[in-house]
Amino acid sequence: MALDEALVAAVARRLRGARRVLWITGAGISADSGLPTYRGIGGLYEDNDTVEGMPIEVALSGDVMRERPELTWKYILQVERACRNAVPNRAHAVIVASESRFEASWTLTQNVDGLHRKAGAENVIDIHGDIYDLYCTACEWTDRPGDFDHLSMPPQCPLCHAAVRPDVVLFGELLPEAKMGILARELERGFDAVLSVGTTSVFPYISQPVLRARMKSALTVEINPGQSEVSDIVEYKLASGAAETLDCLWEKLAQG
Repeated sequence: MALDEALVAAVARRLRGARRVLWITGAGISADSGLPTYRGIGGLYEDNDTVEGMPIEVALSGDVMRERPELTWKYILQVERACRNAVPNRAHAVIVASESRFEASWTLTQNVDGLHRKAGAENVIDIHGDIYDLYCTACEWTDRPGDFDHLSMPPQCPLCHAAVRPDVVLFGELLPEAKMGILARELERGFDAVLSVGTTSVFPYISQPVLRARMKSALTVEINPGQSEVSDIVEYKLASGAAETLDCLWEKLAQG
């Protein structure tokens, strides 16, 4: 849909008075970086079943990673190749700039592509992890390679030869306690504005901050061309793409 600049201007007027802002981002924010808005870990896989005849949620699960790491790594490589040459877009840049404008600006992202940090954001809660952060499942070895082409499959730790995996939340695994703690702490401190960008908000930990903000009469905004779990809850619904909308929003904020 076409960008509604009048509605963006209304959001900008409300946002000017905010001190603490939370951005909640999903695969849609990386669409302008060339990444597909597929489902799967971080929203980067489309197919229902693998060629092995199992659902992708099973292939990309913690159980299969432990039992058949070569199978899980086969599909992790597909996710990594989708992320490999992606660069941050204007939407990522606006969120980085918001860290200087507001007293506090945090980003809660479901994406594993690492683009928020690559753009320069510091206050990032990458709740599903980052595909380029590798670690050994037995010792303290870690690595952050530029790509996975040089890895043997399935990769083993160069120190102890145990299994290596990316620091992402696979299906069936718990969310990271430390990151959930940061999110809980910042939600307790409260936000004047919560903006949901490019996510269907199907997970409770993604939709709940929006619901909480709405109940407290904070500014709530959704930027998403499609419908989501929070579309009928937010105060402002901007049915347009992330990069175009956030660029316009930042321009109108600067005019105030």
